Amino acid sequence: MSPALAAGDTLAAARALLVALGIGLLIGLERERQKGEGPSRGSAGIRTFGLAALLGALSSLLPHPAAFAIAAVFLAAITALGYQRTRTVDPGITSEVALFVTFLLGALAVGQPLLASALAVIVASLLAARGALHRFVRQILTEAEVHDGLVFAAAALVILPLLPNRSLGPFGALNPQVLWRLVVLVLAIGGIGHVALRTVGTRYGLPIAGFAAGFVSSTATIGTMGARARREPELCNAAVAGALLSTVATVLQLVVVLWATSPAVVRLLAGPLALAGAVALLFGSLAARRNSRGEGTPPADAGRAFDLRAALVFALTVSAILILSAGMSAWLGTRGLFLAAAFAGFADTHAAAISAASLVASGHVPPGVAILPILAGLTTNTVSKIVVAWTTGGAKFGLRITPGLVLVALAAWVGWAIFLR
Repeated sequence: MSPALAAGDTLAAARALLVALGIGLLIGLERERQKGEGPSRGSAGIRTFGLAALLGALSSLLPHPAAFAIAAVFLAAITALGYQRTRTVDPGITSEVALFVTFLLGALAVGQPLLASALAVIVASLLAARGALHRFVRQILTEAEVHDGLVFAAAALVILPLLPNRSLGPFGALNPQVLWRLVVLVLAIGGIGHVALRTVGTRYGLPIAGFAAGFVSSTATIGTMGARARREPELCNAAVAGALLSTVATVLQLVVVLWATSPAVVRLLAGPLALAGAVALLFGSLAARRNSRGEGTPPADAGRAFDLRAALVFALTVSAILILSAGMSAWLGTRGLFLAAAFAGFADTHAAAISAASLVASGHVPPGVAILPILAGLTTNTVSKIVVAWTTGGAKFGLRITPGLVLVALAAWVGWAIFLR
């Protein structure tokens, strides 16, 4: 027996039936437009879908346990008969599957009306997007992009969960799952850049993608942009712009994570971070302006979505940096917060900053003590970015991006000298 009826809540049952009816009418409205006319028209339209949703809700509300199973078998039988009648005209089974999904959503509306309604909107939207989806798959999506999508799915959904999530290797510096996450991240960033490139063209695509991906990892973004610049030299200006704009995202994200950890540290670092962000924005804008002669329309051939070899090279580069920093830490011993943050910065400037700010938040150190370690982490992370840039992008890309990266870090130290020293 339904919990709603057991409690004597007739109002809840009526509400569930109304939600189910709304779900059926919503999905049926879209199907009615695709139903056609005449003897060859589809077997299910707006009324059938509305009734199917009500059938699902009613069978769930009835006190007999077998009511839902009987209703499901009945609907499956008449759906099969309808398909037999129309299969010579339309061999697809979209409407038949949608009808059964509507039945299930009607049943779901009894216990979880909000979830059922949300899923109904998704189903209706998916059905309405038939033409756009077919055109995307058949005309826009290339065979190479399908292959790259399968590679990404295997890397993210098959390989990543199987890798051990523990420290291994020299000095316990390597975590296989974390390192493979970097590979997946680089592939995803490459995909973002590819989509942006095909959508808005070389003039804005890579710079926009670089800025957006910088919130995930500026280092990974620089590696991806470097690989793109090496593979397609004509896109070097756009790749440089994207790489430099990713450092703007780094500074903005640093402000956010520090504010969440210790607002007192952010207030002290406001000047240095503002100068660093301004310099990053300046160099990124100059690189984007240099790229302004690029076409604003999507290119006929945007190349591959990502470069798996470049992603693996990036992960190996980070591994080498982690082993080096861990070895230095073991050799020098614990020399305080400054060295710890500097070593952590080789891998991630945010990790270094958060570790220092957390000590402030817990009351172990005053806010002023955390400033130099955070700047040290920012500086060593800049070194990592430069190494990645030269490794993935070659000399041309490395020479173009290194001055901007160096000046961003230098601006932060100048800000410290002006505002805090």
